[in-house]
Amino acid sequence: MPATCPLCETPIVKPEGEAMHRCPNRACPSRGLETLINWVQAAADIEGVGEQFVRRMWELGLVRSIPDLYRLTKEQLIELDGFGETSASNVVAAIAASRELPLGRVLYGLNIPDVGWVTGQVLARHFGTIGRLAAATQEEIIACEGVGPERAEAIAEWFADEDNQALVAELWPLLEVREEEPAAEGPLTGSQYVITGTLEELTREQATAALIELGAKVSDSVSKKTTGLIVGEAPGASKLKKAEASGVPQLSESDLKKLLAARA
Repeated sequence: MPATCPLCETPIVKPEGEAMHRCPNRACPSRGLETLINWVQAAADIEGVGEQFVRRMWELGLVRSIPDLYRLTKEQLIELDGFGETSASNVVAAIAASRELPLGRVLYGLNIPDVGWVTGQVLARHFGTIGRLAAATQEEIIACEGVGPERAEAIAEWFADEDNQALVAELWPLLEVREEEPAAEGPLTGSQYVITGTLEELTREQATAALIELGAKVSDSVSKKTTGLIVGEAPGASKLKKAEASGVPQLSESDLKKLLAARA
């Protein structure tokens, strides 16, 4: 991973709670590429379409935005080296199959600053539609559980940007966005966990999904309401510090697996 962005030379950062490194310069042309990679890998999880494919389509000028991805045709791919009738058809079919997504995953895929998988679900359940979220004020966004002032400000600013408004308007007719399912009731109902760092055997999304399936809430930030902080490798220093200050127990990945096995 380079220390600086190759396009604008701004130092690369990795925001706590996010999987991707990113260029913080909002005017940098690489942000569109970052969003595309985040979309195919983390949000839509399109089979056979990964970072290498996206970078190639970007360099060729065929795909420069998420809407471009859904307008890609078999005929365009067949003209490229390495693609035949079958492989081109498979790629286009896989992209088409990813059109139906829950709102929370779409919000995550849009690469909105400070909106990870968990926050995307929280926003989706709170507002219900992209229109209500886009029209929300910073104060209204803060009302979402686990969303603080700085994160709420970043979200409100993202939706106030004319380019982002145009992206949403262009993308929405190409997708089949469904409402987020209500939180499940289960043996962990009433508990709230935060995950920091990288887990060895589970991705953060898998761990989050397993906890939510048992009724727990999963937040991006530690508070006095937090039942436990699940700590992986290279954890966020601020989360550890806040957990210690608030007396929140720290759990290892082994502790998490025992918790999930005992409560299942």
